[in-house]
Formats: sequence, structure tokens, C-alpha cells
Amino acid sequence: MSSPFKPSPGRRHGGDLESGRIENADSDSDTFSIPAKNASVERLQQWRKAALVLNASRRFRYTLDLKKEQEAQEMRKKIRTHAHALLAANRFIDMGRDQVGEKPIASATPAGDFGIGPEQLVLMSKDHNIGSLQQYGGAQGLADLLKTNTEKGISGDDEDLLNRKNIYGSNTYPRKKGKGFLRFLWDACHDLTLIILMVAAVASLALGIKTEGIKEGWYDGGSIAFAVILVIVVTAVSDYKQSLQFQNLNDEKRNIHLEVIRGGRRVEVSIYDLVVGDVIPLNIGNQVPADGVLIAGHSLALDESSMTGESKIVNKDANKDPFLMSGCKVADGNGVMLVTGVGVNTEWGLLMASISEDNDEETPLQVRLNGVATFIGSIGLFVAACVLVILLVRYFTGHTEDVGGGPQFVKGKTKIGHVVDDVIKVVTVAVTIVVVAVPEGLPLAVTLTLAYSMRKMMADKALVRRLSACETMGSATTICSDKTGTLTLNQMTVVESYAGGKKTDSQQLPATITSLCVEGIAQNTTGSIYVPEGGGDLEFSGSPTEKAILGWGVKLGMNFETARSQSSILHAFPFSSEKKRGGVAVKTADGEVRIHWKGASEIVLACCRSYIDEDGNVAPMTEEKEQYFKNGIEEMAGRTLRCVALAFRTYEPEKVPTGEELSNWVLPEDGLILLAIVGIKDPCRPGVRDSVQLCQNAGVKVRMVTGDNVQTARAIALECGILTSDADALEPNLIEGKSFRALTDAGRDKISERISVMGRSSPNDKLLLVQSLRRRGHVVAVTGDGTNDAPALHEADIGLAMGIAGTEVAKESSDIIILDDNFASVVKVVRWGRSVYANIQKFIQFQLTVNVAALIINVVAAISSGDVPLTAVQLLWVNLIMDTLGALALATEPPTDHLMGRPPVGRKEPLITNIMWRNLLIQAIYQVSVLLVLNFRGISILGLQHEVPAHATRVKNTIIFNAFVLCQAFNEFNARKPDEKNIFKGVIKNRLFMGILVITLVLQVIIVEFLGKFASTTKLNWKQWLICVAIGVISWPLALVGKFIPVPKTPLSSKLSVLKFWGKRKSSGEGSL
Repeated sequence: MSSPFKPSPGRRHGGDLESGRIENADSDSDTFSIPAKNASVERLQQWRKAALVLNASRRFRYTLDLKKEQEAQEMRKKIRTHAHALLAANRFIDMGRDQVGEKPIASATPAGDFGIGPEQLVLMSKDHNIGSLQQYGGAQGLADLLKTNTEKGISGDDEDLLNRKNIYGSNTYPRKKGKGFLRFLWDACHDLTLIILMVAAVASLALGIKTEGIKEGWYDGGSIAFAVILVIVVTAVSDYKQSLQFQNLNDEKRNIHLEVIRGGRRVEVSIYDLVVGDVIPLNIGNQVPADGVLIAGHSLALDESSMTGESKIVNKDANKDPFLMSGCKVADGNGVMLVTGVGVNTEWGLLMASISEDNDEETPLQVRLNGVATFIGSIGLFVAACVLVILLVRYFTGHTEDVGGGPQFVKGKTKIGHVVDDVIKVVTVAVTIVVVAVPEGLPLAVTLTLAYSMRKMMADKALVRRLSACETMGSATTICSDKTGTLTLNQMTVVESYAGGKKTDSQQLPATITSLCVEGIAQNTTGSIYVPEGGGDLEFSGSPTEKAILGWGVKLGMNFETARSQSSILHAFPFSSEKKRGGVAVKTADGEVRIHWKGASEIVLACCRSYIDEDGNVAPMTEEKEQYFKNGIEEMAGRTLRCVALAFRTYEPEKVPTGEELSNWVLPEDGLILLAIVGIKDPCRPGVRDSVQLCQNAGVKVRMVTGDNVQTARAIALECGILTSDADALEPNLIEGKSFRALTDAGRDKISERISVMGRSSPNDKLLLVQSLRRRGHVVAVTGDGTNDAPALHEADIGLAMGIAGTEVAKESSDIIILDDNFASVVKVVRWGRSVYANIQKFIQFQLTVNVAALIINVVAAISSGDVPLTAVQLLWVNLIMDTLGALALATEPPTDHLMGRPPVGRKEPLITNIMWRNLLIQAIYQVSVLLVLNFRGISILGLQHEVPAHATRVKNTIIFNAFVLCQAFNEFNARKPDEKNIFKGVIKNRLFMGILVITLVLQVIIVEFLGKFASTTKLNWKQWLICVAIGVISWPLALVGKFIPVPKTPLSSKLSVLKFWGKRKSSGEGSL
């Protein structure tokens, strides 16, 4: 058995799996250690086999069901095979028809108000039957049958939406119902020790009724049965509430929001609200939300691996391959689709309805706590076995005394019924010690605190996709953050411009520049402008940068619809974060072809060989003029403006490719003519400087990684506090992406820790930085929003996708989604991550104190007197306090600012720190000492010598039980603040903690005063109650004094590990003097 308390520094070293260097990964010492991401099935099976478990159905409830996961994979294979078979059959049929010249005949059958029925749409989509689509008149004909405008979409009024849902179905699929309360109750009954106790209770009940009659004989067995039922019910209620929280969070994760065109305007709707006939714009990173056909597209390519299982990128064409499958991702290009199938009428809907979507996963902390539970439980089992043997030996050798002081068992004289009853009581006590000793609820406390934290994090605008990310965030040593929208507001406006060879405003531009800029802005965009019919403000859609440039175009006098109608798009190169620019080739009404480019100012400027001067004439780009523009860019960037350049060139119409060659045409980007350079203002978020400072104080370095100009990045970094002064703004603190990219791995590793700002970076540069920092031992959190950020989000220890600007591809690769794109929310996630770890440590300290005290008291008493002061029912009540109620009270503490004053939690740091060892040993020694003194000298100390011996013993044992429970109640306050002297700070605000404490104390009074026969207690007078309360209260000043005792910095567990290692070396003959 390996020690679960093994240490490791905050960063990864040696054989840490997550650093990518695996040394002896499957050794025994790694049994209860799994990587935070992508753990192998073998590793997951390994720790399950090694864990000591009393109730497998409960312990493994919130872990990955390996069998179910395998079944889900098999089901995916079947459905994908089905999809492949249909496509292959359809191709075969099409080839046969082509050979014989047969044309498919498909007549649309009306359904309700629409010209085509759902069955025909489903058949066409599933078979990818182009012949049927052409028979209906292509995408335009299909839109007419569905009463949809391909440009303006459906009307979108409630009556129309309801009508479409009634006929074609809604975009939902049946989900398997979650477990009901009765199932949780049934699972709680599977605990092996509770089953044994129930059997013992039934036997005791039968013997008691037989020997003492039903009036008095049912108390012993009935009280144990009642206590066991209470434990089962409370456990089931707690587990059921947790499951409801997880269900709500899973529903939130599945609820994707996307843009659709309804009534001519782009509106955001839930994926569940899509209907057949909807027109949806698709851009890089989007998920295809339903089955449909492509109306129009430019370089559109889909990743269909989610459906076909093949990671092949499939190019889509409105004429040759227009069918789009739900669940696929847009890998490149853009387009507009018409929805033809939703919900279970799609392959994706069938797939999701047929597999279980349980997102259960074990987290590293949960697995480590299973190791702790196994370690403690093994000791508990040994102790329980010792108590059982000692009590039975003492009993059968006549050393156990009865109430009158005589031997309880006399060979040949004691009736067999009494012997069986006494033996059952001994077995019951031993089994109950196992219940208390094996902390079955310890691993589940992680789930409890994660469920609580995830619910609260939703309120803090963070949606957790992977449980383990909550834990890992507490260990983060660096955050690589985007600039736009995260550190800034993402509210962009054009505030400056250079055009006509000089700095200018939109009123002074020559007509030539204005008309060309308007053409380029209107056509080279993925955004749009909606003009309300009744007047009012224009509505802009698209990315913030697109909206800012469209707004500038309107200031130039642009009418969006008119500008787009005056020329047609031949081919488009969508904006690429790698190339930092996007282009479009357009053909005007007079047959002229122009290619417009838009992108990063210095990159587009480098491609320009001329510019349009203030008279509207084309002038050569001299070195002086180029330097003038560069100075303008630097000047704007130095004032935190994002600089975007617009340029164009003419192209000979006869050279434009046709047919298939057009879709592969690489737009020329040389010999461009500069039209304008605009400066876009994106203000810093309020309070971002304080958030960055909070991270720095917490030992978490914030690094800005942005695609913007280095000077813009520098100015924003100074404003946010990432760079503290101009002196910091030098390499390698401030570095350009291409400079970092050009270095070797060793060179990158040498400087990566010093980098604070990386400007003009590509997604691959971000990935290289993440890899380098991880090699240096950092726990890295990364923010990302684009499709190309997916590798970095996946590679990082914690991937944080942006909820507003983020694409579906980025979100699926992430661990946590920041719903408001705000850096302050990222900092809150760090706080919650640390809170998870801290709450678990509080619970461990509290539970181990109870474990140690209860075990020692019962063992010492059993060895010395042959009897135990704490009965089975009393121990079950103590187990309830320390397990379910203790977890609820301590695992749901909200995070405090104190957590952000500590360094990051070492990911493999010992769970039980030296401070915790000090605290729990002080409390355990105090409780054991006081209660053992009461056990052996209590009758004289409490002045009970003159009482009837049986009554005096019962009073003494009641005081021991009462004092023990009150010690735990008061010690819960100590556990709240393991390293702070003021244990009452913020306690009133935690209503759950106070509520559980009050319930515990009220129930304790009821048990002692009114349930004497059930709990083997007797009523206490007020003086005896004061004694019990005083014993409990002393734990407070004792804890305060204990906190002045210094503890060594080296963890206790590391010393044990050194001894173990030295012992292994010595035994293998490697030791030397």
C-alpha cells in the first residue's frame, strides 16, 4: 500500500505524467495519482482495484463508468457505419443512374402550409440525394417550398415558429432520465458495513423480543436499525441534491447559442429553438446546428469526424456537395445554410439520443482522496479486527464484567440466547468502528464541493465543462490571456484614419477612395447591417472589429445593401489568424475585377506598392511614404489603438479561374494599392488592473498573448499592469510572435518564463509558449476564442474559452467557458480553484480528528476493561456528523481573499500539510486524554460513587458520548480556518454551516434527553451539561495556542518518503556509509 500523503513540489519534476516525462508511471507509488487530462483506461482501472471500498455503487458514482463509455463508443461506431453505408449506397445509385441516363423523379408532397413534408426532407438529407434536391429546384426551390427567403430567412413570429415545430419537429432529442431519489436510496443501502449492521439489528431484535418480551426487548435491535436507516436517508438526500446540480449544469453546457437570420436581421437564439426553414450564417469554428443544405459559401470546409469518425476535412459546394450534417464543425471558409432537418430527424440527434451523456469523470484530487480513504480504512479495519478479537477473548474467558461486577459469561451456566446476544453486540461495535474508520464520504466530499463550486461559478460567469479543471485552476502558476475582449471591453470604434496619403477624417476623403473603401468594406466582411423598417438605429452584427469597420463605412456614406448589390463576389479568402488578413475578389457591373484585402496594418502595408493620394490618383509607395505610414501605425498603436489596413488591386477578368479551379484560387496579394489605415479604440475593462495585481500577489503570472501590433500590446499591457514600466517593455519581456517562433525548443525554454507580452502572435505561437512553459514545470491556464486556439486550449492544463467571442470548436476544446469574456471572471475561477482544495483540506482535518479520537478511545477501553464507552448507535451518529453533515458544512465554504494571499497549490503537494497535522493531533490528543480520564476515573471525578453502579456507569458513558460530540461540533469552527487565528471570521455569512451546526446540537440534545433507550444514554442535569460544553469549548483556546507552535516547512510525508526510499536502497544493497 502506498502512502497517499506523498509530496511533490508545486511544479512538475521527474516522473510526473503531466509534464510528458513518464518514468515508472505504473509503479505502485503512482496508484492513486492520475493526470488531470486524458488519463488512460489502464490508470483508471488501476486505482479502482487498489481502493478499499465499502459501497462501490456510491463511491464510484461520480467517476467515469468505463463499461458504459465502451458501450457508447460501440454505439457511435454503429451509427457512423450506418452513415457511411448510406452515403456509399447513394453514390452507387447515382453512378448507375448516370450510366443509363435515368433521372430521379421526386415530387414534393405538401405538409400543412408548406410545400414539402418532413419525410421527404429527412430522406433527402440522410441519403445526401442531390438528384432529389435538384428536382425540388435546388436550395432556392427548397426554400420556396419551406416558405423561406434565402437572404432574409423566415419571419420568425411565434405562430410561424410553432407551425414549423408541429410539422417538422423541434431541435431536441429524448434524453435518458436522471436517477430518481429511490435509486439513490437503494445505492446507499449497498454499504457492506450497513448491511452487516442491519443483519445484526434484526438478530438482536429477534433475540431481545424472545428473551425480554416485545415491550422491552426491541430497543437494542430497533435503535441500531433506526440509526442505520437515518444514515441511509441522509446520505441519499445529500447525493440526490448533488445529482440535480450536475444535471442543471449539463443542461447549460448543451445549450449552444448561435446567430440565425430571421426577418432580415441576425438574431441570437438557442440551438433548441431552431426550426426547419431557418437560414443560418456559418463561419470558421461554428458547429453545424442541424441538418441542412448550403445556399452559398466561400471555401467552406467541414470537419465531419464527429459523425464519420474520420478526421478528414470535407470541402462543401452549393452545387456538387451541398448537404451539411448536424454536429460537424466549420474548419474553414464561410457560408449560409438552409435548415432541412432538426432533432431526431438528423443523424446527430439519433446519435445523442442513443448514447448516455453522463459526464462523470474522476478528478485527480478525488482519486488521491480514495488513496487517503484506503490508507485510513486499512488502519481502521485492523483496529476493528483487534477490538473484535480482544472483546471476544475477554468475554469467553470470563474477564468481561456485567452490571453487578460479576463475569458476564460463565461456561455451562450462561444461556445460549444471552451468549448470542452478547456476541452480536460485540460484532456490532466492531463493525461500527469500521463504519467510522473507513472515511467513505471523503472522496465524495470532492464531488460535493465541486458541485457547490460549479453552481456558484455559474453566477460568477464561468461554466465548468470538466470537473478536474476546478481543482487544477487552484494550482495555476501562469495565465496566458488574450487581449481583445478579455483584458479590453471588446467595444470597438474607429477613432482615427490615414487615407489619401495623410491623417484625415471621413469627411475629407476623395470620392475615389470613398467608393473603393465602401466596396471593400461591404463585400470583404462576415458582418451585416440591418435597417429597421420603421426607422431607428442601424443594427450591426459580426465580430467587434467587423462592426467597427462597418460603422466607419456608414460614416463614409455607405448603404450596405446597395454597395453589395453593385458587385458580386467571385471568391473569398476568409480572415485567417495565421495570415492576419482576409480578402475577397469581386466583379463589378461593368465587368471589372477587383481584389480587396483587409488585415493587420503593417502586414498589408508591406504588400502595397502604391497608394491613392489626396487627389484620388494612384501614387507609388516611396520609402519615405511607407515610413510615414509606419510611423502613423506606431503612433496609433502606442495609444492602444488596433490598426487595420484596407487595400485593393485590379485583376484581369480573363485570368480569373473558372469551375473547380475557382474554389482553389489563391487570391493574389502582391502589388496592392493602399486605401486607408484605421485606428480602432477598444478600451481596457474597468478593474482589470486590480485583477492583474491580485493574480501577481497570488503568485500567478499574467502574460498577454495577442495578435495585435507589438506597440498596441505594449500600451495595453502598461495600462493593465502586466508591464509595470517602459523599462520592462524590452525583449524578452515583450516579444513578437515570429521572433519566438524562430527559436529552437531550448531557446524558447530559456526565455519563456520571462515573457510578459507576446504581440503579433499566431495561434501556433501560443501553443509553442504553452508547451515551453509546461516543460519548465508551470501549470498553465490559457484563454482562447478562435478555432485555431483549440490546440493551445487542449495542450494547456486549463483551457479557458470565451463564451461571447469564442467559437464552438474553441469551447469544445476548453475546460471552462468564461461566459462574459472578462479577465476578472478568470481571476474568480482561480479563487474557486483554490477554494476547492482548501475546503477539502478543512474536511480532512475535521474527519481525521474524529477518526483518531474515536479509534483510540474504543481500542484502549476495549483492551483495558473489555467494554467500549461509545455504542454502535452513538458511533453511527458520530459518523453522520463527520461524514455527510461535516462535508456539507465544511466543503461548501465560499472563497475568501485570504486564499489569494497564498502561492499556488502544488498539484501533488501533500493533502495533509504540517499545519493540519499539528491542528488535528492537538485536538485528537486533547479529546482522547479527557475522555479516557472520564472513562477510567469518571465516576469519582463526577461524584457518582454513591449512585447505583449501573446508573453511574450509564451517566459516565453519556457524558463521554455527549462531550465527544460537542468536541466535534466546536472543532468544526477550528477546521474552518486551519491557518488563521480568527476562526469566527465570516461564519455568520455561511448560513449552511450555521444551520448544520444548530441541527447537530438540537439533535444531540434530543438524543441525550429523550432517546435514552435508543441511544443507551440517560438524562443529564445542568451541571453535567455544563461540564460537557466546557470540554468542547476548551478546543477553541487550545486551537489558538496551537497556532503559535511553529511547524517545519518540509512536509512530514516527505521525511517518511525519504526513509522509505533509504530503506529500499538499503534492502537492495545500494546503501553506503
